[in-house]
Amino acid sequence: MHSHANAPRASLKRRLATLLYDALVALAIYMTAGALFFLLFGALVANGLVDNLGQKHAIDVLQHSPLWTLVNELFKLGGVMLFFCYFWQKSGQTIGMRAWRLKLQNTDGSLINWRQGVIRALTSLFGLMSLTMLLRADRRALHDCWSDSEMVELTLEQNRARMGS
Repeated sequence: MHSHANAPRASLKRRLATLLYDALVALAIYMTAGALFFLLFGALVANGLVDNLGQKHAIDVLQHSPLWTLVNELFKLGGVMLFFCYFWQKSGQTIGMRAWRLKLQNTDGSLINWRQGVIRALTSLFGLMSLTMLLRADRRALHDCWSDSEMVELTLEQNRARMGS
C-alpha cells in the first residue's frame, strides 16, 4: 500500500469530473438494485407474504404503498452507498476517482473506514457538498471535515503504481 500523506488536495474541477463518471456507475447500481428489489417484492406478494392491498400486480401494490415505496428507495440508495463505501475503504478510489487520479484517505495517507465512508456518503448530498471547498482555504469540503478525511490528487506515476498494486 502506498502512502500519499503529502499529496495535494483535489481541485473542484477534478472532483466534479469524478462525480460525473461515478454518477453513471451509481445510476447503473441504483437501477440494478431497483430490479432486484422488485423481483424480491414480487415474490413476496405472489406468495402472500406481503398484502396485495386489493391490487392485481406487484407493481401496483408498490405504487399504492408509501411504506413499500420508501423501503424500495432506501434499498436502491443503500446499494449506491455500499458501492461508494466499499471502494473508499478498500482502495480509496472508485472507478471515476481512478480515471481522474483522486484518492480518498485520512490525513495520514491511510484508508478510511466504513464509519467514515457512511458519514461521507450521507453528508455529501450526491457530491454537491464538494462546492463547499470553495469556502475553505485548505480545500476541504464539509463532508471531508465531517468524515475526518481528505480527497487528494495523485500524480500520474502514483496512480499507475496504485493500479498495478
